Amino acid sequence: MAAIHVKLFTLFAFLALLFSSSHGQLSTNFYATTCPNLTTVVRGAMTQALNSDSRIAASLLRLYFHDCFVNGCDASILLDDTATFTGEKNAGPNAGTARGYEVVDTIKSQVEASCSGVVSCADILALATRDGVVLQGGQSWTVPLGRRDARTASQSAANSQLPGPSSTLAQLITSFSNKGFSAAEMTALSGSHTIGQAGCASFRNRIYNQANIDPAFATTRRANCPSTSGSGDRNLAPLDVQTPIRFENAYFQNLVAQRGLLNSDQVLFNNGSQDALVRTYSQNNARFLADFAAAMVKMGNLSPASVTVTEIRRNCRRTN
Repeated sequence: MAAIHVKLFTLFAFLALLFSSSHGQLSTNFYATTCPNLTTVVRGAMTQALNSDSRIAASLLRLYFHDCFVNGCDASILLDDTATFTGEKNAGPNAGTARGYEVVDTIKSQVEASCSGVVSCADILALATRDGVVLQGGQSWTVPLGRRDARTASQSAANSQLPGPSSTLAQLITSFSNKGFSAAEMTALSGSHTIGQAGCASFRNRIYNQANIDPAFATTRRANCPSTSGSGDRNLAPLDVQTPIRFENAYFQNLVAQRGLLNSDQVLFNNGSQDALVRTYSQNNARFLADFAAAMVKMGNLSPASVTVTEIRRNCRRTN
């Protein structure tokens, strides 16, 4: 009888751990004893990745945002589809445009070689995102750790919850408010578009049909983005025409000059509620970087529902 009680206790303890929140209590020293060289490994891998691909910081930043906005920062976006599972990678906002998965795989492999089965993919993505921003000139922030990885994902949530490039200001404010962010925090986080690129399909309507755009800027963008839908859809253009691989406030200077690439960019400065803050950021790089860093800490605290099944994945693309 005692043996049965022990087995039941062990089973309940396992289930409690499995169904625990992906976060629990995050801590800056969560891996201090179990993986003390974690941050060194991640920073080294990101440095090498950026040396090979200058876009990777922007790609991981987008990957992190698209992960956290869908049921919290649980690495669900990293799960591959299988014959019996449909994940988030092929949701509309991600299919064909989300990238950086291989870099996460590389970092995970290096971390596993150092401390196997200890560090979550969610924490690796959070650290790699921070390091990418810093390596391209942004302000650092402290990344609390202790996230766990989801064993499932939601393509429908990715399709419905992630704001798109044609979003209006009201839609952006609502989308971010639904996740607990103020309009000001939304504007600061939009500054992530100071690095990276976008495909022609996402800005075609803006450069051909909108009036609140600098004519010379529109002409330049049209050279690589035909007006016909389906033609050159994936031709890329920098989100920040001034310094596309430097993380600073040039993005906001572009908005003031009506050189926002996406509709969801330019609506932040278009006789609306965010005009004053955009102008402030355009003139004060330190203020933008500080506000962005603070908003990223808040984003990192987005947590899955307490009933979400979690684990520490050994391979970020599949469950254990």
